[in-house]
Amino acid sequence: MWLNGVSPHASQGLGTVKFIDEATIEVFAGKGGNGSASFRREKFIPKGGPDGGDGGRGGSVFVEADRNINTLIDYRFSRQFRAKSGENGRGSDCFGASAADVALRMPVGTTITHAESGLVLADLTEHGQRVLLAKGGEGGLGNLNFKTSTNRAPRKATAGKLGEQAKLHLELKVLADVGLLGMPNAGKSTLIAAVSNARPKIADYPFTTLHPNLGLVRLAPEQSFVIADVPGLIAGAAQGAGLGHQFLRHLSRTHVLLHLVDLSNAGFDQDFDQVFEGVSHEIPNDAAFQARMRSWFAKPLEDACAIVAELRAYDPALAAKPRWLILNKMDMLPEPMHSSIANAFAQAFHEATGWQGPVFAVSALTRHNTQVLMQSVYAQLTAWRAATLNQAQQTNQPVTQAPGHLNHPGANHEPQQSTPQ
Repeated sequence: MWLNGVSPHASQGLGTVKFIDEATIEVFAGKGGNGSASFRREKFIPKGGPDGGDGGRGGSVFVEADRNINTLIDYRFSRQFRAKSGENGRGSDCFGASAADVALRMPVGTTITHAESGLVLADLTEHGQRVLLAKGGEGGLGNLNFKTSTNRAPRKATAGKLGEQAKLHLELKVLADVGLLGMPNAGKSTLIAAVSNARPKIADYPFTTLHPNLGLVRLAPEQSFVIADVPGLIAGAAQGAGLGHQFLRHLSRTHVLLHLVDLSNAGFDQDFDQVFEGVSHEIPNDAAFQARMRSWFAKPLEDACAIVAELRAYDPALAAKPRWLILNKMDMLPEPMHSSIANAFAQAFHEATGWQGPVFAVSALTRHNTQVLMQSVYAQLTAWRAATLNQAQQTNQPVTQAPGHLNHPGANHEPQQSTPQ
């Protein structure tokens, strides 16, 4: 007998909901009711005429976006959804009742495609959005509809039409303005916990994050945006290494990617402090010193290049998104040299991958420079939003709302950038 009515196998997961971002379901709309071929039969009315009513409409299947749901777990085990059929028509001009529609509630960010043709049927981007998936069959006509001046006793009635049915593939892509990516233990969960209201699991072993986490970054009462953290990538993720790269789909709706690199695993010599003793904030141009720094950066540079390779293997469009370089765990290095080390690593990264963009040296643990980073990200999102509005006004097209909670008024300054020279 289970303790307190709870299975012992579920004790560790008690109070948690498993994150499911893919599912395949079948939907069946209801059949329309049949029409009735009936005649009025009453005392003293020898020729009452036709009085067969129409059949009721079959129930349709709709999908409705609900922001209070964040997983597709309801559709992992229940895979068939059927609407009821309409009632048949009856005599005495009685029409059959139409069946109730079925509404499937799904998370905002769900994309619904036809499993066989691959056609996108719905992309749920707003709360309350409602889309028809399978239309119910029309009810059949009773013989009352076929009465004419020359055919006063029609015996014809039509059957109700079958409802639509389809096999659908559901794919959840979380809605966020900014996405975090990097190797396991790069500090992504620590960063999102430091700058937002998210409280992900944080530990000192790889793959602590097993599903995407969303956090709301609020800089001011009217300035906020949504940031997403996905499980870490490793080299070979496209071939299934680690947790694979299927979680990258959750970054496809973002506007800015923050690529976190852990500089604490750089191969600095034991005499690192002595090497930098007396060195100014600028990295010396001495060839031997530069070569030594490149050897220090070998491991983090290899990890950073592996992330870029996995992005390109998954989706070139995702790899082409604006991507900022965030050098994390800088609290492990001498603070006076943060800027110099960041510029040197950014230069090496640019030469290896062709990347160009802003670079920030931060410490998620101590929250050093994280506020400046978030303000710069918000400014970038504000500029993107303004450009989108301007373009929509020029082309007289409806404005596509940005995902998340970006509030564009205010903040019109450019983001702080430090690009490799």
